[in-house]
Formats: sequence, structure tokens, C-alpha cells
Amino acid sequence: MVDYVEKLIIFISTPIYVVLILGEIILSNWHNRKLYTVGDTIQNLYLMLANMGIDVLMRGITLIVLMFFFDYRFVSWNMSSWYYWALLFIAEDFIFYWIHRIDHVVRFFWAIHVTHHSSDKYNLTTGFRSSVFQPVYRFIWFIPLVFLGFEPFDIFIMYSITQTYGILVHTKAVGKLGVLERFLVTPSHHRVHHASNVEYLDKNMGMILIVWDKLFGTFQAEIDGLPIEFGLYEKKISNNPANVIFHEWIAIYQDVRKVKGWRNKWMYVTKPPGWSHDGSTMTSKELREHIKQEKND
Repeated sequence: MVDYVEKLIIFISTPIYVVLILGEIILSNWHNRKLYTVGDTIQNLYLMLANMGIDVLMRGITLIVLMFFFDYRFVSWNMSSWYYWALLFIAEDFIFYWIHRIDHVVRFFWAIHVTHHSSDKYNLTTGFRSSVFQPVYRFIWFIPLVFLGFEPFDIFIMYSITQTYGILVHTKAVGKLGVLERFLVTPSHHRVHHASNVEYLDKNMGMILIVWDKLFGTFQAEIDGLPIEFGLYEKKISNNPANVIFHEWIAIYQDVRKVKGWRNKWMYVTKPPGWSHDGSTMTSKELREHIKQEKND
């Protein structure tokens, strides 16, 4: 059943993606905005296919683990009811917020997620620029959902639906959306998330609902007069296919190797990106505090 529904989602969403991407390319060329390059688009598709391959390989393990914990669920639902699906949507969106936030604040997970942020281009195909190895561990975050009585197959279906929305917000072509900005992750909010400006780093982690960011202090609206710069903060990486995936792992290895003491080595793996034992580099929070201090001085 889940395989059929996921194929149906792909069948419906694929022509929508194609039409919207072609439309964005036409508008980009018409207005000379240079949103796309052939190399960047091919790289986005390569990362998507790599992620999908691992996802397929992990699907059986994921299902076995979630079904095992489902037997120990705390709650039983009427799974055909509208509120079951509404609660699953809210719960899964909440879980995704924390997955995404941890991807940004723990360097080990950032090394996996960084591929999604590594392009200085930003367009609808950026949504396909996947965190290649995330399927290896993502299912662990869904275990609380099965404890709460949500069927593993239904979790897969809801994830596919929310991912479809998550891809569509990767665009410069849509401005602010009025009242929707208050509770949804809009293209405006997600542009902020992909920005490398210090003011925007590690903001707007939600998939569909922006309310989690507003509740937990990670929300940032686009700032008038502050053009968004895309890519990685103070870092330009080689587009070598292997380097795009593994460059942060190499950087972690180099940092761990250069310091003495197991505590510092551990910190380079688990602290936020930018942390350093000697203050030579700074985290996004430290960078914002530094800028604030400079303005006050």
C-alpha cells in the first residue's frame, strides 16, 4: 500500500516539478537573473540520486526497526480518522524541525546536511540537493512517532507529502505571501534558511510550519535592505562530486587531528560548525554576538 501511495505522489508531483522548473528557467533567462547553471543542476540531480539509492537500501532496515517499536506503542488510534492524519502531520513536522535543527548545530550531522547548502545558486532544483547519508539515521527520529501509535507506513507517506512541499519553497520567484508568512514556511522564510549572511545563519528550520521556529527562537524574516547571499559562510568548495559529499568530513578529520586532548577532539565533532578550541573560528551564534558587539562599540 505504501509503495503504491508513494508512487502516486511521485506520479502527481513530477509533472508539477517539471513545469515549475521550466517556468523558473524561462523567467530566469528572460530577466537575465542567472538562477541556473548546467553544472549546478546536474550536481543537484546527482545528490538526489545518491540519496535515493541509500534510501532504497535502508528502507527494509527502517521498516523492521519501526515495526518492532510499534509493538510497544503507548496509544492506539482510529487510523482512518481525519484527526489521526492531522496529528501525524503536526507530530512529523515537529520531529522534522528538531532533525533539521540538530543537523545545523551538531557538526557530525552538519557534515551530512552541508551538501544541501553547498551551492551558491538557489532555485527549485536546490530542493533536490539532498543530504546524501541522512537515510542512514533518519528513522531513529521517527521512533517516538511509532511509540505514539502512528503506523510506520503512514509515517513514510506523510514524509513523502511534506518533502514535496519542502522542495517547492526553494525559489526566488515568489515574494512574501501575506498572512501565510505567519504560520507556514514560505519561499521567503526558506531563502533565509539557505542564506550565508551572518544574520540569517541557522534560522527557519521548519519543513511546513514556521511556528516551531517562532516558538523555539530560530525564526528570522527577510530583512529589508539585506540582500541574501547563498552558499556556505566564508567557504567555497570544489565541485568534485566526491568532495561535495565528503568535504566537511575531511575538515573534521583535520581539526581532530591537529588538537591534543580527547575533550577538544570530541568537541570538534559534536559542537556547532565553526566552534574552535582557540577561538580562531566562530559559530553562527558567536558571529552574531561579535557583530552586535562591534556595532555597540
